[in-house]
Amino acid sequence: MNNRRKLLVALGVGALAAPFGSFAQQQGKVWRIGYLSSLSGSNELSEAFRDQLRILGYIEGRNLSIEYRWSAGDDARLPEMAAALVQLKVDVIVTSAGLPPAAAKRATSTIPIVTAATADPVGQGLVASLARPGGNLTGLSMLSTDLTGKRVQMLREFVPKATRVAVLAMKGTPATPLLLAHMRTVAQQMGLTLIVQEVNEPEALAGAFAAMQRAGAQVLIVQQAPFTAANRKLIVDLAAKYRLPAMFDLRQFVDDGGLISYGPSLADLFRRAAHYVDQIFKGAKPADLPVEQPTKFELFINRKTAKALGLTIPQSLLMSADEVIE
Repeated sequence: MNNRRKLLVALGVGALAAPFGSFAQQQGKVWRIGYLSSLSGSNELSEAFRDQLRILGYIEGRNLSIEYRWSAGDDARLPEMAAALVQLKVDVIVTSAGLPPAAAKRATSTIPIVTAATADPVGQGLVASLARPGGNLTGLSMLSTDLTGKRVQMLREFVPKATRVAVLAMKGTPATPLLLAHMRTVAQQMGLTLIVQEVNEPEALAGAFAAMQRAGAQVLIVQQAPFTAANRKLIVDLAAKYRLPAMFDLRQFVDDGGLISYGPSLADLFRRAAHYVDQIFKGAKPADLPVEQPTKFELFINRKTAKALGLTIPQSLLMSADEVIE
């Protein structure tokens, strides 16, 4: 073989070997996810996220590692937890609702962040816009504040004469001022009086409900937040004790005896978050991935609770409900 042919063969082998070697190296990579949450441990939402990752081909122990950080309601720990994930040099940070997205964004401007469920990412200053996030954070919005009017209307179908609406909100979360601003707008449009109680400790819940009763509350809107989710049974029991028809975001409250819930499917949002992670692993930049709004909403009603409160379930809600829990 002359020198020219040897050179051509060498170049050909090199051209074939380079992409193969690059592909093999990429296939052999173990991707690292940092998961930051205000909850206390694995739950159906984190499992929905992991299940979808498995469907997409990411298997823990093979090509995926997830570093979990749970603040268990102690949100003062979130900054140090976010910083620890940055120190681990994870490939992406995934956050749940509440304060974790802001904590992660303060901890890094370079590691991609995917928020699985945020009340209002634009209003909270997490992204420049839904269409063009512009920084290192993207993900999914819960539309929690935008659904306020719809939730109040549904409650008033149960109690048409209600004019005094109580709001149980979480003190100290960035979404709370946005929710209350929407509530004030809705109240002004509907001629309602708002009774606001902001809490962030379980011990304060009983006093908050007693204050609502003294103020003449007729119905109740409960903000979706890690605090209310962690204390849902106590909140549902207090609503029953004070005979307050209550609206929640999540089905779990209705399963525990709450009257009604309406909101996006959180499990669906967490599954969608896995797709964002997949796109980022494949080279997409968070700044170029629009924030998605939910497309699947769920309405659940507890018939037993309605009966205990002396309420008739309106036909319009019966027809719209995903499930009436007996």
